Amino acid sequence: MTEAKTSLKRTLVGKVVSDKRAKTVTVLVERRVKHALYGKIVIKSSKYHAHDEKGEYHTGDVIEIQESKPISKTKNWVATRLVEKAAAV
Repeated sequence: MTEAKTSLKRTLVGKVVSDKRAKTVTVLVERRVKHALYGKIVIKSSKYHAHDEKGEYHTGDVIEIQESKPISKTKNWVATRLVEKAAAV
């Protein structure tokens, strides 16, 4: 059996909102949810601290993060790939 194993780790896509820390980026992940009673689509958001070993991701970039074992008190995600580079101002 030489089947490729699919990863059981969760992956999320979000926008980098802070890259001030060493080897860490803060990623804002937004999701659209239908309100239980009123049926209106509401945007819910969560912030995650992700490990960025090389410091290659910067504010405004859209990146993919993957769940990992705890790296520090608040970091359990690793930045895996760049989805979209931030627009140059």
